[in-house]
Amino acid sequence: MSCVEYCPHPSKTSIYMSGLIPLDKALTFLLEDAQENAANIDVPLPEALGGVLAAGQHALINVPDFDNSAMDGYAVYTSDLDKPGCRLPVSQTIAAGHPGTALEKGTTARIFTGAPMPEGADAVVIQENTRAEEGQVAVMEIPAPGANIRLTGHDVAKGSEILSEGQRLRPQDLGLLAALGTASVTIKQPLKVAIINTGDEVVAPGQSLQPGQLYDSNSFTLDALLTGLGMHVIKKGIVDDSLAATQSALETAAQEADCIITTGGVSVGDEDYVRQAVESLGQLALWKLAIKPGKPFSYGRIQDVPFFGLPGNPVAVFVTFILLVRPYLLKMQGVVNLNLPKLCVKAGFNTTSTNSRQEFIRVRMNEDAQGELELEAYGNQGSSIMTSLSWADGLAEIPAGESVNKGQRLNYFPFKGML
Repeated sequence: MSCVEYCPHPSKTSIYMSGLIPLDKALTFLLEDAQENAANIDVPLPEALGGVLAAGQHALINVPDFDNSAMDGYAVYTSDLDKPGCRLPVSQTIAAGHPGTALEKGTTARIFTGAPMPEGADAVVIQENTRAEEGQVAVMEIPAPGANIRLTGHDVAKGSEILSEGQRLRPQDLGLLAALGTASVTIKQPLKVAIINTGDEVVAPGQSLQPGQLYDSNSFTLDALLTGLGMHVIKKGIVDDSLAATQSALETAAQEADCIITTGGVSVGDEDYVRQAVESLGQLALWKLAIKPGKPFSYGRIQDVPFFGLPGNPVAVFVTFILLVRPYLLKMQGVVNLNLPKLCVKAGFNTTSTNSRQEFIRVRMNEDAQGELELEAYGNQGSSIMTSLSWADGLAEIPAGESVNKGQRLNYFPFKGML
């Protein structure tokens, strides 16, 4: 690692460079520096949503645990069916949850979806292919052996791994575990993340704005993003623009949290105290990125607690969290798959100028006149334009030094699946 520009605490965990740090280099550094920091806890299954599995889950039973009918119809011996239209007497009716008796040769059993197959039957004739006639049924279409039967272990075989260690549990995963009789599961204990806002101009919603003030939005965005990842949020409030207040807030947060996130105060202004405070308490290992928005981004440690200093502009907060903080925290939490969902979609717009930094613009995916997917860009891409985030359904990547021509394919990162 290079310490070309300035590094107050030289170490192998620093990536200061003479220029802006490219996104891929910054992300690689962060993920190499991230350390899993989560104990294991047992929770009831209903409380496990969003949790990260501490160990792979193996099936203790087959699912289903018995052969059953996949359709409403009639269970038969296929050897009894010599031609379409042949008739068989109905010897029993089998409903779901009520096992029948062995099927007599030369008869059929009325059976419903999910009901156990009677011993001996080797197929189910679906109801639509039959005609009931006074205690008998005419089979109008002869099924092949095994037709319309869900065999034992058809879904899950006993002993197989169904969910992997490091996987975040979704609603459908909880359903799968429940189907296997799982009442509780061991997950990684959720991380505790402290949020600190800086700036004399920032006030909490509900207060009256004074001249020059604006409402805090960043902590609400971060709170929701972190909660969506299943993490516990510690909101430390708004800190005055002073070195002493910033140092005190950071020291307290380091004693309470597994990670600290600040917004604002990491630029180069005389009133930007976060960088100074971090360097006085620990080490700043990464500063300034070659991306737009999000250039004044920093990372370091305070008393060995990871620290992220995000920019003050709300769009930059959102973008840098998604691209850099999210994968770092997920790795800390023990998640294995850290990749963002990504598609390749054509642009429905042009850009006339190039940017020296890799750019992430707010876009919405639509269909063109031919029904092909294309990206529409929000009109104002300023890093303070919060409406662009609410309007958009994803981010599009524009490589550094490039302009965009309509029809050009771009990497598109949909919000769905990442939040």
